[in-house]
Amino acid sequence: MKFDFHTHHERCGHAVGSVRDYIDAAIGQGLDMIGISDHTPFFASDEDHSSPDGSMAKSEFPVYIEEVLKLKEEYRGKIEVLLGIEADFLPEHLDLYRSVITSYPFDYVIGSVHEFAGIGIYDSAYWEGLTAAGKLEVKNLFYAYVAQSAKCGLYDILGHVDSLNRYFKGYPEIRTEAADVMLKAIAESDVAIEINSSDDLWVPDGDLLERALHYGVKVTFGSDAHEPERVGEHFAAVASHLYEIGYREWAVFRNRQRLMVPIGR
Repeated sequence: MKFDFHTHHERCGHAVGSVRDYIDAAIGQGLDMIGISDHTPFFASDEDHSSPDGSMAKSEFPVYIEEVLKLKEEYRGKIEVLLGIEADFLPEHLDLYRSVITSYPFDYVIGSVHEFAGIGIYDSAYWEGLTAAGKLEVKNLFYAYVAQSAKCGLYDILGHVDSLNRYFKGYPEIRTEAADVMLKAIAESDVAIEINSSDDLWVPDGDLLERALHYGVKVTFGSDAHEPERVGEHFAAVASHLYEIGYREWAVFRNRQRLMVPIGR
């Protein structure tokens, strides 16, 4: 079975193409399942569209859901279209996000940390200005946030775990026991993590992914495509890598229910 659970489209303001474009691209790539999972609006904001370059407007949220559900029916028999969403982990607004998200028929919810303790995951300049001790503290804080997101019970998938590896130079070489604490929390919370293949640098990769297997963390796949032509990118290579390190199955989702399927070679 070939699938991709992490895709965006033009509503978020930093992707291109319509929902239909991503579905058609998935068919072209021979996918069996395609998940549409654009960014949630900032529900806690007083403005309808407080981040035009980061997420959809609040008024667009029900329109997005209606469109995906219609396309799910239209493409039935050609490809399985899944209604997903990527929601930022914002602890101070967790109850609000939970109340909104659980009122719609999502097939799955991705929880992602894009900012933690006032630090943005793309802020490489901030990272470069830190001492070695400061960098270790940031890494520990990030892992603590991810562990907290796993425990909150809202998400089916944790998005781009260890994403700092892409933006913070020297990040992988910093060793910390906080990684094991995080992975144990994810396993105990029974939440899957995605292997995110965006930017041609998979996260998590290497040592952390092998440790995830050791702790019994379940995995799935998401390209994080922001252009239709990147749907399903690196799926086969990711599957092969997972199999080589010892994984034999990974997760797909329908109606907020997880099904484990074999990893093909």
